[in-house]
Amino acid sequence: MKIEDLDTPVPVADLAIVDANLKRMQDYCDEHGIALRPHIKTHKIVRLAERQLALGAKGITCQKLGEAEVMADAGIEDILISYPLIGPIKAKRLAALAKRAKMSVAVDSDVALETVASAAEMADAPIGVLVEFDSGLGRTGVVTVDEALALAQKVSETPHLSFDGLMTYPASEASVAFVKQARDAFAAAGLTIPKVSGGGTPNAFRTHEFGVIDELRVGTYIYNDRMMMGVGHAALEDCAFDVLVTVVSRPTPDRAIIDAGTKSLTSDPAGKGGPGHGLIREYPDAVIERLTEEHGMVDLSASAKKPEIGERLRVVPNHVCPVSNLHDSIVVVEDGSVSEWRVDARGLTR
Repeated sequence: MKIEDLDTPVPVADLAIVDANLKRMQDYCDEHGIALRPHIKTHKIVRLAERQLALGAKGITCQKLGEAEVMADAGIEDILISYPLIGPIKAKRLAALAKRAKMSVAVDSDVALETVASAAEMADAPIGVLVEFDSGLGRTGVVTVDEALALAQKVSETPHLSFDGLMTYPASEASVAFVKQARDAFAAAGLTIPKVSGGGTPNAFRTHEFGVIDELRVGTYIYNDRMMMGVGHAALEDCAFDVLVTVVSRPTPDRAIIDAGTKSLTSDPAGKGGPGHGLIREYPDAVIERLTEEHGMVDLSASAKKPEIGERLRVVPNHVCPVSNLHDSIVVVEDGSVSEWRVDARGLTR
């Protein structure tokens, strides 16, 4: 099979660029003595997780139990779930995982901690716990050192659980102040902080500058996207993932319609990466200005060249993580040949 034989819209990944991105990040972490625990939520593919581990990753990160179950089924043995798990249904599933893999989970509340404790008791197996703190994103995570210390103390007192350290997203200057205060407070209480885990891709190559991050969790780096171009993490040649589309209509001289809408491309903005809903490699001055479910409306007014009906275009997504989750499989290009790889954990948001 060749690229020309593919029907559209279809996601296409260049394995040579993927491998270069993986090596670049692993080399950086190795150089600075930082453990790499890549986040598989971007690709959700067992074969790519195995590639990351083979290069030297210390384990993987999953956002949801469904992802972790797929990875454990494939024999991956060291998994962090970087998301609070709440309630008995989650506890039962975590317990099943803890019987066959080394599991750790992030918590930011007593309720989340109780869920993990229940799972460990059911499994009669150890589970590591990281206390998440908020670095300013305003998402999950405790906001004070006192809260972090209180949770860590409870973890240390709970059978089967081990306090594995602190976790945050994103790793930033704000993380440094929190960790330094936490070290003093924990030491005064007779506790140590085994590690500090931080993410993600935009700040990844500054991690060593912060001086407090022992483990790096990154996901987007494997493919890169327009967001990563906008923040300076990647150049266009570092973007491994395109959505191949076809021009299906040219209603006006300055408008083209492509066969990819919100069901194939993300509606997330690119931030500093540029306007519209993706970068068309062949027509970089064109703007995918609007998406409906199956239509992408392209403004050609700033483009000297104009595509014709039937022409196939390569679109670099604004945000690759949700795009990969929209497709059952991706097409991988390797040494001129193409093959289909299943997105194993696609749609597993529970």
